Amino acid sequence: MGRVIAEISMSADGIVAGPDTSTEHRLGRDGDLLHEWMFEGTEADAEVAARLFDGAGAFVLGRSMFDMGVDPWGEDGTFKKPCFVVTHRPAEPVVKGPTTFTFVTDGPESALRQAKAAAGGENVVVMGGGTTMRQFLRAGLVDELRLHVVPLLFGAGVRLFDGPVGDHVRLEHAAVTETPNATHLTYRVLPPA
Repeated sequence: MGRVIAEISMSADGIVAGPDTSTEHRLGRDGDLLHEWMFEGTEADAEVAARLFDGAGAFVLGRSMFDMGVDPWGEDGTFKKPCFVVTHRPAEPVVKGPTTFTFVTDGPESALRQAKAAAGGENVVVMGGGTTMRQFLRAGLVDELRLHVVPLLFGAGVRLFDGPVGDHVRLEHAAVTETPNATHLTYRVLPPA
């Protein structure tokens, strides 16, 4: 049975999107710097990036991430797997080549049920943004947390842990890969004590 993996890039001060997000600056001003490791990194960075899609049968993301990403993701939708968008705004599914974005308005648990059914035993990857990831962590729905920490201090922007995730989310260190471009941390999310 597949795992639920929450995965996101962030600055050393916890920023997952730069300040002033807009259609012109989809990841905020200079937000692309958070993902340079994926496209201009070392061979070790490329291996970490490949694991994002290896074993993934479905993806979950928030509405803001969808709205900001759908155009740059292109005609194939980038993911090439079913994607479930957690939102309060209903919409018809969006099909981009092999990628179908289904809008789920009845919460993260419902989005996860649908994603697991679509994944067929493979992993479900929760991509973010920060609000969606916090909702999944708070609800105890995540098995593994992967943080790609970029050696950069933003100072301002959207913080990953700028809201509650519950009383405590206990993590167990599982792996680390260090490169000049990012420190890739993997944690198992432990059940509540």
